[in-house]
Amino acid sequence: NSIGGARIQEGVVSLGGYADIFLRNTLASGVVPQISCIMGPCAGGAVYSPAITDFNVMVKDTSYMFITGPDVIKTVTHEEVSKEELGGALTHNSVSGVAHFAADSDEHALRIVRELFSFIPSNNMDDPPAVAVSDPIDRVEPKLNDIVPEASNQPYDIREVINQVVDDGYFFEVHELFAPNICVGFARLGG
Repeated sequence: NSIGGARIQEGVVSLGGYADIFLRNTLASGVVPQISCIMGPCAGGAVYSPAITDFNVMVKDTSYMFITGPDVIKTVTHEEVSKEELGGALTHNSVSGVAHFAADSDEHALRIVRELFSFIPSNNMDDPPAVAVSDPIDRVEPKLNDIVPEASNQPYDIREVINQVVDDGYFFEVHELFAPNICVGFARLGG
């Protein structure tokens, strides 16, 4: 997605185009996975569609999403703000929560999307993809005895627990940079 927004000269016609896109987003919601991969600037009305998709991957230092850019912000509010601060990958991953993944490059973003597709069904009628399991079903994880402290007011990292329980110790975290007190992601149990 590399969009600068609608042209004022196009007026209401361009708004109708956005309405058609948003309608399709809402009709597809809950039916098929909607994944946006922002690999460049995305501004104006075009940012609403990725913001309402199921997953949003942004590339650090090259992708930005904002309704109004830094120049307009400076003109109207006299505030100096960079593209990254206003709507960069790290801002949307750690502050707004609009983005779910921050990729290091375009290639990394595509690898994230492929990995995500390996966990989710292609539509609401399908089962999620299954993979062969190498972990023994009756394995014992003694580390679990030590990870969770006896005192309920003592902190611990839930990721350590998850990694001990899931297949091959692999947990694909979503929103890793947002709300550090919450842990959300995908894993497999028995395939």
